[in-house]
Amino acid sequence: MWVHPCDMTSTDVEPFLTHLAVRRQVSASTQNHALNALVFLYRDVLRSELGDFKAVRARRPIRLPTVLSPAEARRVLLAMDPAGVHVVMAGLLYGSGLRLLECSALRVMDLDLERGQITVPAAKGDKDRAAPLPLALRDPLRT
Repeated sequence: MWVHPCDMTSTDVEPFLTHLAVRRQVSASTQNHALNALVFLYRDVLRSELGDFKAVRARRPIRLPTVLSPAEARRVLLAMDPAGVHVVMAGLLYGSGLRLLECSALRVMDLDLERGQITVPAAKGDKDRAAPLPLALRDPLRT
């Protein structure tokens, strides 16, 4: 039986969202997408409030980040050609926390060797930010 959305309430929407999580086993992002679409429909199209509901939420998988230990990072950096530019870039990525595109877009004027600071222009969010310049890279960058 088809029911018009104007005649539905949160008690009608809640079983649908639970069905997505339990029976259809959709991902958390798919369920959130459906929830956001319903909220948009009721708030902006039908001009009514959906109300509160307690649907079963799909679980996001727990993922542990893959991070190198300091010893592993040191071995990777030592395995690189010391005369190459890549060892300096890898050192900046690891020691300053720069993103790859931020590092590759750096200019000489962005480095302040005296203060030990890197100015990252137009970083994430299109905002400038400052990052520390690792001590081990100050001399290689001077030359």
